Amino acid sequence: MKQLARTATLAAIVGLGALLPALAGAEAAYPSKPIRVIVPFAAGSTTDIIARAIADKMGASMGQPLVIENRGGASGTIGQQAVATAAADGYTVTIHSSSHTVSPSTFAKLPFDTVNDFAGVTPISSLPNALVIAPSKNIKTLPQLLAAARAKPGSMNFASAGQGSATHLNAEKFKMAAKIDATNIPFKGSGEAVTEVLSGRVDYYFSPIAPVIGQIKEGQLLALAVGSPKRAAALPDVPTTAEAGVPGSEFNFWIGMMAPAKTPRAVVDRLHDEVAKALATPEVKERFLKLGADAWTLKPAQFDAYIKQEIASNAELVKAAGLAVQQ
Repeated sequence: MKQLARTATLAAIVGLGALLPALAGAEAAYPSKPIRVIVPFAAGSTTDIIARAIADKMGASMGQPLVIENRGGASGTIGQQAVATAAADGYTVTIHSSSHTVSPSTFAKLPFDTVNDFAGVTPISSLPNALVIAPSKNIKTLPQLLAAARAKPGSMNFASAGQGSATHLNAEKFKMAAKIDATNIPFKGSGEAVTEVLSGRVDYYFSPIAPVIGQIKEGQLLALAVGSPKRAAALPDVPTTAEAGVPGSEFNFWIGMMAPAKTPRAVVDRLHDEVAKALATPEVKERFLKLGADAWTLKPAQFDAYIKQEIASNAELVKAAGLAVQQ
């Protein structure tokens, strides 16, 4: 019996030894087909623009194309669900914004677990939001905006790219820090929000720089401040909201890549390295500069920790702002 047991054990070891090279070969072969990248916002959104800025470079390096699939709606949660329930094989990922860390606080129930159903790959960029206003409003500085808002409390409104979006949270944090009263007017995306601000029907908008940089340079919109902790490289003469007199209003809007939670660690690490490689290319650097985006990466474990931390801090912000929870 002992001899049979030793023989069986030896056979198992030999079998495992034969299997390991096959597993290593399969891992090394990744990717062997196109990778689907779900962007949970409309084409032309800031998240979509950033995703497309790196997709071609990553695809060329990896030998397989990254195919962008826009699946917008419900503040990004429709696209999130599609990724959370996808096969964890590295062939479906999402490039999402910091709205990912807001939805747990603004939805009463989600069809996925924001922490446990996703594996962070890396942030891709940090994008300052610019507080923009139409010249027709005759407001040229942030102090002038605050004075107008305080002169007629409740008379001002601001645009957002959806209830609970990063643009909404940025505006709410600014509103609380500035101690002004203004009403959120949510839209389906940045395109609609910018159109309404340009027309003067909405007073101001904390917009990602990408959708408004052209209008700012052409004088169609005025950038009164940026909501980020530091000035934007694309708008070096525009002060931060803190510099302009509203400390405690800083908000970090980011875009990053995530995969289904059980995606093999080697695949997650490969995706991380490929994002970093794409960000280092001159073409992507130039593209990001024009978009007002700063490249930003973290190791997967660091990104997971950052996401958990931001979910908690955004929960406090949503509660303090008294935002309604969507059922």
